[in-house]
Amino acid sequence: MSVILCTAGYDHTIRFWEALSGICSRTIPHAESQVNRLCISPDKRYLAAAGHHTIKLYDVRSTNPAAVITFEGHTSNITGVAFHCEGKWMVTSSEDGTVKIWDTRTGHIQRNYSHGVPVNDVVIHPNQGELISCDRGGNVRIWDLAENKCSHQLVPEEDKSVASVTVATDGSLLCAAVSNNVHGAVYVWRLITVRDVTTLVPVTSFKAHGTYITRVLLSPDVRHLATCSADHTARIWAVDLENAGEPPGEQGEEDENDAEEVGFELEQELDGHQRWVWDCAFSADSAYLVTACSDHYARLWELQSKNVIRQYNGHHRGAVCVALNDYSETR
Repeated sequence: MSVILCTAGYDHTIRFWEALSGICSRTIPHAESQVNRLCISPDKRYLAAAGHHTIKLYDVRSTNPAAVITFEGHTSNITGVAFHCEGKWMVTSSEDGTVKIWDTRTGHIQRNYSHGVPVNDVVIHPNQGELISCDRGGNVRIWDLAENKCSHQLVPEEDKSVASVTVATDGSLLCAAVSNNVHGAVYVWRLITVRDVTTLVPVTSFKAHGTYITRVLLSPDVRHLATCSADHTARIWAVDLENAGEPPGEQGEEDENDAEEVGFELEQELDGHQRWVWDCAFSADSAYLVTACSDHYARLWELQSKNVIRQYNGHHRGAVCVALNDYSETR
């Protein structure tokens, strides 16, 4: 099980794939709802599947289709899920307006943070001491777990939903996707931590797509940013940290060229999808990307050649989430 790849979506199934052959090795029914997000625990033992009201934890190594534990407490669609680096706790976001931290052993809620509006995504800072979440009201919030409070609130664009957030593996950058049906922008901040206090410095914003952005994801080596969109594409942007501090263009003149001036340059457009691209996952070496699409397929892309290496065919409805863990066991 050196490579774990799974997808899920609106056909109420979770599928495990042999990444290189494209063969579906295991199917788990998820009868009670669609699956919105997937996350594999860092030790590759468990898969968390976020559905309508519940999160189910499955044993990756077992053939038993039943969940090991079911986390109950959200009252609407769960939109984000992430594991603590040692798997001790898990965080989720939901359209019920809350971010919750769960004890993965007992299934009990340890913390509950309120946005007051539907929450679209949540990630864990690499320091494991902060959460970053975003909502439909246009807010990005950073939650300080030691202080047990919201330490920062950012509003990239008034009244525009923030669909997705991603934080660099080295804690250096935060990116957020702000979009509507005619505009999809990425906002970028530097994260500077001194004596456990995090400061956010705005770096730039740039237009990444001409419509909704569904996901933003920084690669493990922080050299690439992937954006998924309703325009049937995923785009890969080169991250130039040397130039990431240069000021953006004048307000109102934001376009794709702005990104090139401030450290983000369009590298690839992955344009083989037939419908909305909902989710993506990088390989550990940042050389490959898996995408999940409403056209029922997941695809494995080799980024250097822009070729689809493998297409995963088996879902009967839209594939909206993907999880990949191919990190070495000695990590």
